[in-house]
Amino acid sequence: MGNQKNAFWGFVIVMVGVLFLSALVDHRRSIERISYSAFLKRVERGDVAKVSISGQDVTGHFKNGTQFQTVVGQFTSDWSVLRAHGVEFSVENQAHQIHWWFLLPLLLLCGAMGGIVWFIIRQTRGSGGGQGGNVFMMGKSKARMYVPSAIKDTFASVAGAQEAKEELQDMVEFLKDPKKYERLGAKVTRGVLLVGEPGNGKTLLARAVAGEAHCTFLSISGSDFIEVFVGVGAARVRDLFAQARKHAPCIIFIDEIDAVGRHRGSGQGGGNDEREQTLNQLLTEMDGFQTGGGTVIVMAATNRADVLDKALLRPGRFDRRIEVPYPDLKSREQILTLHAQTVKMDPSVDLHKIARGTPGFSGADLANLINESALIASKTDRKTIIVDDLENARDKMMLGAERKSYMMTEEDRKITAYHEAGHALAILLRPTYTDPLHKVTIAPRGAALGVTHYIPEREKYSKTKEEFLASITLALGGRAAEELIFGQVTSGAYSDFKAATHEARSMVCRNGMSDLGCVVYGQQQGDFSYSQATAEKIDEQVHKIITTCYQDVCVLLRENKDKLDSLAHALLEKETLYAAEIYELLAITPRVDHRFNA
Repeated sequence: MGNQKNAFWGFVIVMVGVLFLSALVDHRRSIERISYSAFLKRVERGDVAKVSISGQDVTGHFKNGTQFQTVVGQFTSDWSVLRAHGVEFSVENQAHQIHWWFLLPLLLLCGAMGGIVWFIIRQTRGSGGGQGGNVFMMGKSKARMYVPSAIKDTFASVAGAQEAKEELQDMVEFLKDPKKYERLGAKVTRGVLLVGEPGNGKTLLARAVAGEAHCTFLSISGSDFIEVFVGVGAARVRDLFAQARKHAPCIIFIDEIDAVGRHRGSGQGGGNDEREQTLNQLLTEMDGFQTGGGTVIVMAATNRADVLDKALLRPGRFDRRIEVPYPDLKSREQILTLHAQTVKMDPSVDLHKIARGTPGFSGADLANLINESALIASKTDRKTIIVDDLENARDKMMLGAERKSYMMTEEDRKITAYHEAGHALAILLRPTYTDPLHKVTIAPRGAALGVTHYIPEREKYSKTKEEFLASITLALGGRAAEELIFGQVTSGAYSDFKAATHEARSMVCRNGMSDLGCVVYGQQQGDFSYSQATAEKIDEQVHKIITTCYQDVCVLLRENKDKLDSLAHALLEKETLYAAEIYELLAITPRVDHRFNA
């Protein structure tokens, strides 16, 4: 808005100057130029009222008010003519006369041009967001500097990521007391690459290192180096490291370094590509750069370490790679506990159970889960956040918003109820190799007409063959229930088939759990590492596994049709049933809730 006002007033000033100059030009054009002989004739006729004589220039007014101008050679012999006809005249000293009317247009023009130049410079500086947008300071780094007193984050601010924090502790100790390492000749790495999916806390970890070491923190994105002008990126890299040396001890943090650190030779401009020049300068600066007696550590973050240039990852540059994975069960509980401190959580909420129900959630997802639950509680004017708010927030994040306006026919509701009941019974009747059931609902949410939730008891880093088969059986339970009750099938089981096929193919191609033996059949960049005949055998094994599991679940549901009917009718009545209600309804012994805190 401010730039628009500046543009408006700049335009007004320029237009006023142009109009003034136009009026001045028109004024000069209104003076009548006549010859000297015509001037004398008009004097003799008595038309001239007064004249002003300056050297050879004569200006004056006729009696009708019109201005005139003429030029003479020698005027002294004509004084008597002017006196005889009553013309008022004056003589000016030409040596002391300043022709302001001639200088004023030039001054106004210079002022207008200066104003335009000033306006362009100001607009250029303002439109770029700081010094990086100033065309005269384009080579300056766009890094944001945080002084030690402004950094409040420490390792206590980072829940989970215990292994990453332990590895980064070396950086902290080195920044605090470099002589501790130098006295034994040790060289602590000064380049640390944080690798992990978005939302897992890479930037937070970098700030925590600066907070723990109480040193200056320079933060910049990889894309901030690149401009359309050749050489600007390299200049910004030089300026960044110059600032870091000036404020050492210091941490340089480059977020999304893959924007500037990709393999060289991939750009359209070859070696002259601006991005590659920037990368070359970065490699040069990191290759044993001098810090003037201070300590500078370069930290970078990416989720695409595979595309980084090899020279960037060699020893002496980013030679320490720290993985920042998705949080495990214990870390998720710690993250939820940390963020729950900022909201009013009901004491009855079991965050351990919520953590079990959020496998695959990143730290940012868990923070958003707490915030979404607070928003849901606020809409209902509750004073605290309860379990239902967290459940609704999780379902919204995983499946989408509840579709309250979606009107299902009674037939569709019945099919959906039996479909979800089939999934639930596949869990309840095969409890050994499946995760505990949590709840079943037929309330439409997102693209799903219903969903069966189960909560893992613990983090699983490997799966047995029986667990793979149980997962496939669970996925096929919905279609089996439809066929058993209605004698027909619908298209609602597509996602179930997709999950079952993925599990079966994983058993055959990667885990050696089929008749094809302990061989990995891989595929890289569209090329298969096996023959067409082997591909046909893989398809046969996948089909065999899925067919066998489907037959098993059909038999299981047929033998327990009464339980299937009872659960489906209860879903039609209540829409959502939790595990405790289902255990009581079907007279099944509740599964023991095992907790693994390690």
